[in-house]
Amino acid sequence: MTDILYKYIRRSALFLFLSPVALNAQILRDSTALRLVKDGIAAIYNLQFEKAREVCSRLDNSYPGHPDLYLIKGLITYWENYPLIPSSTARAVYEKNMRSCIDLCEAKHNTLDDAEYLLANLSARGMLLLFYSDNDMNKEVIPLAISTYQYIRRSFNYTSVYTDFYFFTGLYNYYRQAYPEAYPAYKALAFLFPKGDKAKGIEELHRASKYSILFKAESSSFLSAICLSFENNFEQAYEHSKYLHELYPSNIQYFSMFIKNLLLIRKYEEAERYIKSLSALKNNSYFKAQVAIYNGILQEKKYHNNKLAEEYYLKGINDISVYGYLGNEFKAYGYFGLSRIKKLTGDDDSSKSYRKMALDIADFKKVDFDDLP
Repeated sequence: MTDILYKYIRRSALFLFLSPVALNAQILRDSTALRLVKDGIAAIYNLQFEKAREVCSRLDNSYPGHPDLYLIKGLITYWENYPLIPSSTARAVYEKNMRSCIDLCEAKHNTLDDAEYLLANLSARGMLLLFYSDNDMNKEVIPLAISTYQYIRRSFNYTSVYTDFYFFTGLYNYYRQAYPEAYPAYKALAFLFPKGDKAKGIEELHRASKYSILFKAESSSFLSAICLSFENNFEQAYEHSKYLHELYPSNIQYFSMFIKNLLLIRKYEEAERYIKSLSALKNNSYFKAQVAIYNGILQEKKYHNNKLAEEYYLKGINDISVYGYLGNEFKAYGYFGLSRIKKLTGDDDSSKSYRKMALDIADFKKVDFDDLP
């Protein structure tokens, strides 16, 4: 069941770095520190790293050696080097910060502060699983996911303490049921774990997105992904991604997610305007490759210029390939597009070949843009 575990944990920690694990005091019980924490959230996710470092420094003055400081530093490293890949020079620093947080939490455990320690421990573990699973690093994912499961189950005991725990319970409840349904090969293994409840999971994620201190954006990110990939409700996915983009307008990852959902609901004029903005937003080859794929979709679906669309698809596929597993989603979109174009030209062999290449690497086979006009 390890695959199931890291699928629902993989993006579970982007806001947990702010959890109130205490050595001598509680960050979330300190109104001054809490205001700093909120400023830090906005700074990091809007890619304002100098401001985020200033916040980290001020917290360090009040809470020296606090585990959350390692989480904040790790989060800055993650987003400043996004997309973080295994060959990145920042990888060692990132892993060290997350491991340091875990070690401090487990060494300083105090039953009086159990909820706070649990949140911080899950934070660091989730951040590591995010990096490992996004890069298909199964040797690192499997042992960490197995050891993290016990903490996920404990989170059910603390939803009355912090609304933020609904983020974890919502993920478990939804994915415990949805993942084996989508991938029947895991059904037998899933029976080893307590049943979930998809409807309750969605409800809990909505509650976290609305009322939690730390998890509004991350809950919305998961809701968007669930609506897109499991529920095939593109309109709902769009609403959640729109919220994320409005909350963090400089965050390129959320911006790209928003554009993808605009294209899926056929809002081509609006999508085209945003694609131009994304192209100029930052000199990041990962997102420039995504822009090429988006332009391919526009040329194919809006302008019906298949020759130019094919050029964009091939460029996007080539440029994003250097990111390995992390680029597979957009490579698949490109291959699906090439398959459609070749079919229209009567080249059935190439069409079938490209479609097979897409299906081999796509996590969610139905998100293919095939049904769009």
